[in-house]
Amino acid sequence: MSERPTSKSSSQVQKDLMATVAQKQDHRVKQPYDAFLVLDVEATCGEGTGFEWPNEIIEWPVCLMRWKDKSEQGKACQLEIVDEFRSFVKPTWRPQLSQFCTDLTGITQAQVDSAPTFQKVLKTFARFLANHGLIDPKSGRPIQRFCWCSDGPFDIRDFVVKQCFISKAPMPLWLKGDVLDVRRVVSPLIRPHFRSLNIPQQLQALGLPAFQGRLHSGIDDTRNVARVMTELACRGVRLEPKTSINPNRRWNWMGKPGEILEHTLMFQ
Repeated sequence: MSERPTSKSSSQVQKDLMATVAQKQDHRVKQPYDAFLVLDVEATCGEGTGFEWPNEIIEWPVCLMRWKDKSEQGKACQLEIVDEFRSFVKPTWRPQLSQFCTDLTGITQAQVDSAPTFQKVLKTFARFLANHGLIDPKSGRPIQRFCWCSDGPFDIRDFVVKQCFISKAPMPLWLKGDVLDVRRVVSPLIRPHFRSLNIPQQLQALGLPAFQGRLHSGIDDTRNVARVMTELACRGVRLEPKTSINPNRRWNWMGKPGEILEHTLMFQ
């Protein structure tokens, strides 16, 4: 006569649960930041134009991430998305999107025509930050330790700095500072001496499910970068910004604030 399988006692289940928790805590390291703002903008572009072009931001998507398990000693390894912000942005220098840009990003002319300008998006997003207790609503100064994260340095180093110039908008206090370049963290972690992996390659290298959504959709790119961040945290990687940003960077097409010297552009 075969024996019936016996279910675990409540004490054994509790022991197993405690062992699982202890195992997860073994991966916890001291994390200096309380929150992370993952950003992957989309911007105007044309076939043949690159990072030297005066691109205008047309999508501003952000995933706000926080720790689920941060201890009193500041150790943590479980990171999750707690909220999202997304807005399309109306370009002003060249308001007509190229077909190349629409095909690449999926963003339509109607979406940007009805969108707020970059200055208005900054104000709306500042309220989002204030509502989450990240910045002072009056001064805009950070009141929690948070950092910006992106796939490569391009989003803030190039697109945001250029857009602030085009829009004649001073870079807000909450946008200044170094950036956590996720690509720079993942690539050497997976392949020493290999410099650059794009988002789908990062997901694959980390053993995660494939890219979810539409590649070059700002919000989908941002969510997938957040997935990489969660995995890095789980592996005990200390997450901190190490890529410096110069808010006063200049390109040769820049004239006075807001002025684009079109005769300097290679592609018209």
